[in-house]
Amino acid sequence: MSATETQKKQGKIQVQTDNIFPIIKKFLYSDNEIFLRELVSNAVDAIQKIKVLSSAGEFKGEIGDAKVSVSIDKEAKTLTISDHGVGMTSEEIEKYLNQVAFSGAREFLEKYKGVEDKQTIIGHFGLGFYSAFMVSEQVEVISKSWQEPDKAHRWICDGSPEYSLEPAERSERGTDIVLHISEENKEFLENERIKHILEKYGRFLPVPVFFEDAQINTTDPAWTKAPADLSQEDYANFYKELYPGSYEEPLFHIHLNVDYPFNLTGILYFPRITDSFDLQKKKISLYSNQVFITDAVEGVVPEFLTMLHGVLDSPDIPLNVSRSYLQADSNVRKISGHITKKVADKLESWFKDDREGFESKWEDIKLFVQYGTVTETKFADRSASFSLIKNTEDVFKPLEDWKEELKDMQTDKDGQLVMLYSAQPEVDHAFIERAKERGYTVFHMHSPIEAHYIGYLESKHEKLRFVRVDSDSPEKLIDKGIEVPAKLNEEEQKQIAELFEQAKGETTQLTVKLENLSENDPPVVITEPEFMRRMQEMQQPGSRNEAFRMHTAVINGNHPLMKRLLLQAEEGRQKEVAQQALDLALLSKGLLKGEAMTRFMQRSVDLLH
Repeated sequence: MSATETQKKQGKIQVQTDNIFPIIKKFLYSDNEIFLRELVSNAVDAIQKIKVLSSAGEFKGEIGDAKVSVSIDKEAKTLTISDHGVGMTSEEIEKYLNQVAFSGAREFLEKYKGVEDKQTIIGHFGLGFYSAFMVSEQVEVISKSWQEPDKAHRWICDGSPEYSLEPAERSERGTDIVLHISEENKEFLENERIKHILEKYGRFLPVPVFFEDAQINTTDPAWTKAPADLSQEDYANFYKELYPGSYEEPLFHIHLNVDYPFNLTGILYFPRITDSFDLQKKKISLYSNQVFITDAVEGVVPEFLTMLHGVLDSPDIPLNVSRSYLQADSNVRKISGHITKKVADKLESWFKDDREGFESKWEDIKLFVQYGTVTETKFADRSASFSLIKNTEDVFKPLEDWKEELKDMQTDKDGQLVMLYSAQPEVDHAFIERAKERGYTVFHMHSPIEAHYIGYLESKHEKLRFVRVDSDSPEKLIDKGIEVPAKLNEEEQKQIAELFEQAKGETTQLTVKLENLSENDPPVVITEPEFMRRMQEMQQPGSRNEAFRMHTAVINGNHPLMKRLLLQAEEGRQKEVAQQALDLALLSKGLLKGEAMTRFMQRSVDLLH
C-alpha cells in the first residue's frame, strides 16, 4: 500500500449551506425513530446489490452470510448497523456520503436494469443515511468494497460539514455504520426501544435482520408470492401474523398483483364491519419494497376502503425525502382507482357466483358497500348490481329488482314509488303490520349511514322516495288520493281535537292532528316527520339532540272510541279516557317517561276497578 493510499484525508461535505444538518435533524424527518428504518434499508440494499452483481456475473466470490445485524454497546453508547453487502471504495464513500441527496440506488438500478432475477433495491442511499445525525453526536462508517477486498476505509463526521476519511481494518466485505448516540437520544440505547422500531418498520424486509441474536423479520411475506402458490390457510395465517390479537377471521380477501402501468402488490382483507366503523380504520399498512411506510393510507386508498385490513406495497407511490408522507400525483390516483375496481370486481363476482353465500354475509359488509356507494362515484356505478336491500321478511334484492316488484302496489298518486322502511322492526311492529295489511312491503334499514344512503338513492332514481313506516298515518304513508269519509260532523271533530289538545298539555314537541282513517286503525298514532328525523340522523353519531325531535299525535276520527268519548256524560271521564288513549300511543313509541309514566300507570290501575 502506497503512502498516498494510507494517508489520512480531510475534506468538506458538498452542501449548499453549512446549516444543512440542523435542517435534517429538525425538519426533514417526521419522527426521529425513522433513522433506523433508513439505515437498515440501506444495509438491505447493499446485500441485494451484491446478489445482483453475482447474477450479472460481475461478482465471482461467495455471497456469504447475507444478513443485517443491529447491535447496542451501552458502555460505548453506540448503536451499530452491519451488513455483508457490496461495501464501498473510498471514492464511493466520498460520492455517496459527501454529496447530500445523491442516490446510489438510482444509479445502480439504471446500470443493472436488464439483469434477470434482480433483487429489490429499496431506496435512497443519500439523504436516508443522513437521518443518522438526528440521534447521533458522531457517525462512523467502516466499509470494505467487493472491488477492493484488501482495503477498508473509515468515514467520520460529527454532524458538521467537516469529515475525515482514513484507512481502516475490517475482516469482511460490507459496511458497519456506528452511531455515537447523543445524550438527549439515549432511549435508542435501550434494547426494547430498538426491537420495537425494527419490528415496526422491518418485520417484512427481504433480507434477514438480526437483533440480540434473533431474527426479527419474515423475508417472504404472503403478498410477495403469486396467488396460485397460496392456499386459503396461507391467507388466514398471514392475517393472524398481521393482527395477532384478532379473534375473528376475515370474511374474504383480495390479492393484488399489478406490474403495469404501475407496480402494486398486497392483500386486503374484509373484516366483519360493526356499526362502530370508525374504529376499523388504520388497519392497512403501506410498504415500499417491503419497508413499512405508514398506516395512514388516505389518498392511496379511497376513504371507504380504509375500513379494510391488510397490506399494500408499491415502489411507485411517491414519498417525500423521509418516506414519511404521501405525495399526491397521477400514480397515486391510478393506484386508488385500481384498488376500487378490484374490490368491486370481487364483490360482483361473489354475488353472481354464490348469491346465497353473499346474502348470508350481507349484514357484515353492508355498511362498507353503502359507505363506498355514497362517497366514491366509480364504486357506486358498480355497486348497484350487488348492493342489497332487505325487507322485514329477510328477503334480499337489489333496488332495481324491488322497484319492478313494487311499482304497482306502492306508487302514490303523484307517480312516485314509495319504499317503506323501519330501523327497528320490533319497536315499529304495529306500524309494519298495518302496512302489510294494505299489501305493502317494509324494508329493514338500520346502518349508521342509512340516512345518507337513502338520500343518495333518491337523488339517483327519479320518482323514488323512502318513507319511514311510522312517519305518517297508515292512509298517508302512500297517498293514493283516496279520501276516507268522515264519521263525525265538524262540531264533533272540533270537540275531539280539543279533548286531545287538553290531554297533550304543554308538551311543545307534540302536535295534535285529526284525520279520517279506517275504523280498524288505532285511535291514536304517534308519527315523526321523515324530513326532520332524517336530518337528525345525518348528524354525527352521538350528536342527535332528542329535545328537538318533533312528533305528531294523529287522532283517528273514525275510530269507534271517538263516538264513545262524545257520549261520555262526565267531562272528567272524557279527559281521562282521551289522556289514556294518548299515553298508550306515546308509550308504544317509548315517549312516555317520568311523571307522565307514573300517572299513566296509576290511571291504568284505576280503570281496572
